[in-house]
Amino acid sequence: MTLVAGVDSSTQSCKVVVVDADTGVVAREGRAPHPEGTEAPPEAWWTAFEAASAAAGGLEDVAGVSVGGQQHGMVCLDESGSVVRDALLWNDTRSAHAAEELIADLGGASAWADAVGSVPVASFTVTKLRWLAHHEPEAARRTHAVCLPHDWLTWRLRGSGDLADLVTDRGDASGTCYWSPATGDYRRDLLELALGHDAVLPRVLGPSDRAGYATGGQVLGPGTGDNAASALGLDARPGDVVVSIGTSGVACAVSEVAAADPSGIVAGFADATGRYLPLVCTLNAARVLDSTAQLLGVDHAGLSDLALAAPPGAGGAVLVPYFEGERTPDRPHATASLHGLTLDTWTPATVARAAVEGLLCGLADAIDALEEHGAVASRVLLVGGGAASRAVREIAPAVLGRPVHVPPPGEYVARGAARQAAWVLAGADEPPMWEIASTTVHEAEPTPAVRERYAEARDRVLDRTT
Repeated sequence: MTLVAGVDSSTQSCKVVVVDADTGVVAREGRAPHPEGTEAPPEAWWTAFEAASAAAGGLEDVAGVSVGGQQHGMVCLDESGSVVRDALLWNDTRSAHAAEELIADLGGASAWADAVGSVPVASFTVTKLRWLAHHEPEAARRTHAVCLPHDWLTWRLRGSGDLADLVTDRGDASGTCYWSPATGDYRRDLLELALGHDAVLPRVLGPSDRAGYATGGQVLGPGTGDNAASALGLDARPGDVVVSIGTSGVACAVSEVAAADPSGIVAGFADATGRYLPLVCTLNAARVLDSTAQLLGVDHAGLSDLALAAPPGAGGAVLVPYFEGERTPDRPHATASLHGLTLDTWTPATVARAAVEGLLCGLADAIDALEEHGAVASRVLLVGGGAASRAVREIAPAVLGRPVHVPPPGEYVARGAARQAAWVLAGADEPPMWEIASTTVHEAEPTPAVRERYAEARDRVLDRTT
């Protein structure tokens, strides 16, 4: 049996799965934590990788390795390859003003969408480089190379220390906002606009290109960003939308068409197969369920029981769940609001139903935006912690208007990275076919009236906030 390893170097932890290269069956796995916060020393990722690998039984018998990593993070290296400063992670928002500056400098959001398919926001690498240039100019001056978390970890696995060996893939490069998925080229003018000078950037490999060999002799895959790795791990194809309900809500679609949305709602990313992965991210997701359950004094199973006891539409009650502001639509200072309350609808069951429907309506809006920019959304693959909710699973097809496929819980980012490693190792035209057992399918009659009432309430919220 040939074994390959997939690595998920996420914000919170490192997961390593060792799987059969032919079937995708997990042989063993391990994990280790990352430090908390919105910036981190990259060496901590290496320490966590070594600990997770050891917990997974070591990689000595593994033939190939690929890394899936948190997108967007800024890793700056000097001429010798040493880290200039702690990496700023995707969830570090200090560069929000830098994003506004960069949009203005290029002549507006449309210019950015035309250039790289996305409009800068604080999570993207380009905005962090502008922040660095303005607030830590000496660190910016010392920066000789810029890479992303997965790029750096792949480079460390190779062990050469040569900056010329830095590599990345289309999926992660598309999250920098200075690489164009449509043309396949870096926009070095945008890099210089942010950092103030040019820098060494990782070579962008094809989906199944070898990135060299690890010091242990394993073949290295190019790796990719976490969303692209998850889509690969789920075997998402054109026509599929992956909806992930975690701390944030994500809807992304494998598409044959590169997206370019000047509104900034859709980020025009690439995927890990040579296609595209337009993506929409909402700020309020699983915590809507957590907070509603806490309010009602029930656990998540109890919340589902309550929500499913109420009729579709919650009797007219509508929750716009902007508890933490919102990213899509861009209303950072918005607050949540509950509409349509009467003595009949002021009940635990209708509030629970409104919470689930409000969460799902925001994701349905995201799917609409993906379709407006060329994606086809025939079925939904539902993952993340929120997918464990019975109410979410059963209500989702009615609100989203499509069959909802729920795979079993798993480390799909790491699985996708492992699948890429097997693909690279085989030298095949397509990734290996790995079955996902026990996927359940949920179907229901669409409830367009639920979305119509939600849209009315949402628009009232948007009209009064900026």
